Amino acid sequence: MTPFQRAVYQAMSRIPYGQVRSYKELAAAAGYPGAARAVGTACKNNPLPLLVPCHRVVPATGGFGNYIYGTELKQQLLRIEGYSGSQLPL
Repeated sequence: MTPFQRAVYQAMSRIPYGQVRSYKELAAAAGYPGAARAVGTACKNNPLPLLVPCHRVVPATGGFGNYIYGTELKQQLLRIEGYSGSQLPL
């Protein structure tokens, strides 16, 4: 694991249950402002997705973005957590 990935996963693990952060916000929280695309790659390579909640990271432009286990599962996980964002379908 690279220092960048470690910083991203640590910042990601601090996203509160039921909340989301954009890739850009997560990059800044990890100390790498401007690295939003690289954060997406780190999310894709997350070795512990249930412990390090990459499903809580979404595009700043709306929607859900990609999720290695599928967008439907990402939506279900957020729904279970009580996330009520305007982009979450019922």
